[in-house]
Amino acid sequence: MTEKTTMTTPTGTGALDGAVVAVAGAAGPAGQATLLRLASAGATVAAADANADALAEAVDTVRRAHGAATVLADTVDLLDPEATRAWAARTEKDAGRGRIDGLVHLVGGWRGGKTFAATDLADWDLLEKLLIRTVQHTSLAFHEGLLRSDRGRYVLVSAAGASSPTAGNAAYAAAKAAAEAWTLALGDDFRKAGGDEGPRAAAAILVVKALVHDAMRAERPNAKFAGFTDTGELADAIAGVWDRPAGEVNGKRLWLTPES
Repeated sequence: MTEKTTMTTPTGTGALDGAVVAVAGAAGPAGQATLLRLASAGATVAAADANADALAEAVDTVRRAHGAATVLADTVDLLDPEATRAWAARTEKDAGRGRIDGLVHLVGGWRGGKTFAATDLADWDLLEKLLIRTVQHTSLAFHEGLLRSDRGRYVLVSAAGASSPTAGNAAYAAAKAAAEAWTLALGDDFRKAGGDEGPRAAAAILVVKALVHDAMRAERPNAKFAGFTDTGELADAIAGVWDRPAGEVNGKRLWLTPES
């Protein structure tokens, strides 16, 4: 299902106070903004990335900015299902006391070309791993923990191109669309688990055109970045998923850019 209204900046932090939220792909600009936003809302954050150095830098930045933040760091190969399950188990044991309140999926990557005919299927081989396999592994690894929570959320960040692919972005759009379909199936599982009372957990998709952050603006001071979502705004929208009842966001595409 698609929600046509744009997410608003959340107010209040009660929904995340004391929550345990894992962030996959936490080392990039979006990850860093999300870690800070969740930690500032009172959540214990379990950050994971395959790049150990970049992850350490991101976590240190969050700890310096928010001295009271509780941020755990794990170098995890999310293409390894057993390693992903082990990360989920560690997170539940070390921080969650038998449950996990959220998984934010920020693992990304882009490959594309100028024309459809020029598509290199090696791009698909890479994107299938980054954009689909990691979603499959994290959703399966954290599924039971999210169901045990009274506020479990699985949040996927996707792209508008998944529903309106362009000729040169066939591989990227197809991978994003598959990741969305997988996440919506997870949402259907949460719906069925909730029965007549409705879902206790939710799987939601935040849709952006593209992301922008301060370093990009500094590199391209004359660029407009029309329709792009700032990483800070994305982080606010991610936190906002917890501010709404599970039934309102489960199985929904929440657009942060005009719907295409």
